Amino acid sequence: MRLFIALLALIAVQLTGPVAAQSGMPPAPYAYTQLEDPALEAEATALMHTLRCLKCQSQSIADSDAPMAGDMRHQVRSRLLAGESADEVRDWLTQRYGDYVSYEPTVSSTTWPLFAIPLLLLALVGLVLLRRLGKRGSHADGAA
Repeated sequence: MRLFIALLALIAVQLTGPVAAQSGMPPAPYAYTQLEDPALEAEATALMHTLRCLKCQSQSIADSDAPMAGDMRHQVRSRLLAGESADEVRDWLTQRYGDYVSYEPTVSSTTWPLFAIPLLLLALVGLVLLRRLGKRGSHADGAA
């Protein structure tokens, strides 16, 4: 019986080890540290407000406390500090994480339905309204 309990304890330690190691990692250097250049930091902050946290999904990486958002903030700041433009950083993050990372998606082969379907629905609603209102107008003219 003691051997069985010891084996269970060993398995529990093995399973919880990676979880404890994950939370003990230090944040990326620029995750919570602002850049020294105020203009560059303002550009980084503006860009971070347009990027979605992949873990939180409803927050920008500027507002999120998730470790992944901290890593993304670090990437934004370090790439801007290296001389990349905000558009280049956004393109790199989009290539790495997909179109979902951006709150300002561009029209591409994968995102065009997001832009086309609402327009098609508006056109369909407009046609339905025109037909219904047109029939009412013709009935009212015929009755008079």
